[in-house]
Amino acid sequence: MKPEGRLQVAAGFRSERGHRPDNQDFAGVYEASETQRIRHGMVAALADGVGGARGGRIAAELAVRTLIDGLYEQPDTIGPAAAAQRVMAPFNSWLHAMGRTESMAHAATTFTALVIKGRRAHVLHVGDSRAWHFRDGRLTLLTQDHAHSHPDRRHILYRALGIEERLRLDHQQIPLAEHDRLLLTSDGVHGSLSARRIERLLAARNSPEADAAALVEAALAAGSQDNASAVLLDIVALPAIDHDSVAGDLARLPIADPPAQGESIDGFRLDAQLADGRYTRLFRATDTLSGRSVAIKFPKPALLSEGSARLAFAREMLVGSRVSSPFVASTIAIPPERQTRLYGVQPFYEGETLEARLARPVDLKDGLAIAIKLTRAVAALHRLDIIHRDIKPDNVMLLPDGGLKLIDLGVARLPRVEEFESCDIPGTPAYLAPEMFAGNPGDEGTDQFALGVTLWRLFARAWPYGEVEAFSRPRFRPPTPPGRIRSDLPAWLDSILMRSVAIDPAERFGDVVELLRALEGGAAVPRAAPGFVPLVERDPVRFWQVVSLLLALALVVALAWR
Repeated sequence: MKPEGRLQVAAGFRSERGHRPDNQDFAGVYEASETQRIRHGMVAALADGVGGARGGRIAAELAVRTLIDGLYEQPDTIGPAAAAQRVMAPFNSWLHAMGRTESMAHAATTFTALVIKGRRAHVLHVGDSRAWHFRDGRLTLLTQDHAHSHPDRRHILYRALGIEERLRLDHQQIPLAEHDRLLLTSDGVHGSLSARRIERLLAARNSPEADAAALVEAALAAGSQDNASAVLLDIVALPAIDHDSVAGDLARLPIADPPAQGESIDGFRLDAQLADGRYTRLFRATDTLSGRSVAIKFPKPALLSEGSARLAFAREMLVGSRVSSPFVASTIAIPPERQTRLYGVQPFYEGETLEARLARPVDLKDGLAIAIKLTRAVAALHRLDIIHRDIKPDNVMLLPDGGLKLIDLGVARLPRVEEFESCDIPGTPAYLAPEMFAGNPGDEGTDQFALGVTLWRLFARAWPYGEVEAFSRPRFRPPTPPGRIRSDLPAWLDSILMRSVAIDPAERFGDVVELLRALEGGAAVPRAAPGFVPLVERDPVRFWQVVSLLLALALVVALAWR
């Protein structure tokens, strides 16, 4: 399991008056308690009082303090942008009114803030202070200056706190990654340093305090005539991805009919159609931005309701990001600004499905290796209380290097996550445990049953309760032991297979870890190389029939001799 993690941010800032008689910049960072971070996030803000106006410093300091004091009093259900607007709009109205008085004539301030909540940063901005994002050596400007573009008027703001009676805060949000750096600067810094110079200074990767100081000192050395301030945040650790954040990202995406081979979607070239299932269509594709081969799955809205489609793709992304196992498929997160419709992206795994492999005989040694890896994959899911609910050979990829990936996690059952509509739950009847036909939505026991059916097909080349067509229900009667179907199965493996698909859940293994131990323990038992097997072992009934016939013939000969 990947570590749960908590939001950890290292912060540093520096503010200098430079050649000005006083410092009208004000910056603040409020790291917040653990509970506050979860509910509202942590806050960093920078304000630059408008030069030449009375009360510029007062406006700047009050703006930052108002946000920090008021944000945590708002309901956490409305989101950071709406919460900030609620807090700052009354302050803006007050400041606008005060700017008409003699004591604070024309008072105004720029205002740029970062609210870091979960795995996202929310940027709130008005004026010409700036917010920046530094990742992998590249610097990106996140804000737009609200100043006139003419060279002679660039110092004149047309939007800032206090300038307009009605507050218009710019807002955008960006996904974060560990080791990102977020920077706030006043125009005393970015007015003297180019973006390239700022990028080089951030690439030094010293402490946030040291690099914030380096930025301010470099700006003053470059001839800045204004107050110079910088706030630098280093993202040390992020919380685990949760269902709400994933679902929120997907909720904005439209659902369209699945594309066809040869089309391009968001920079992904669809090279070949791999599968066309009941609910989804799967392609092998090339990411033209990176050159990487990927697999992309599109929903079929005509057969899967919109709610269930979003649930399925959110689950697959969440499981792929949370489960750390070499035997479980992972997912690839796509930046929100790139993705324009609902689909899911995974690494492309070379190889074949177990279903395809079953078209050729699988010897006992290779079968055991596959069975152990597949059982480990299921155990990795169950450790996180994740139920796969669609284990079958079609959802097992066998890789050329001997590896294995359990795929198709879109119908997995996750703790504390909304369930599908009952009519939308897909499944393959031949792999469904008896209790699922009675309303059980899926648990560890039903996964074990599906795993057991898959192992039956692997070793016995048969279904324990027969192959069942879609929308049909199998007849659950005690199955014929697989050892009678395949004579070279050892007794211990025959017993494992029978127990894993027991009709009564209480008669199955306690969990798949117990099943795994049984497989690994049996696989460690030395076995003689296959050779001649006597008829009495291969077919006891035929052996005794032959013996009886020979005895009858001997009796006839003896009677005739007398």
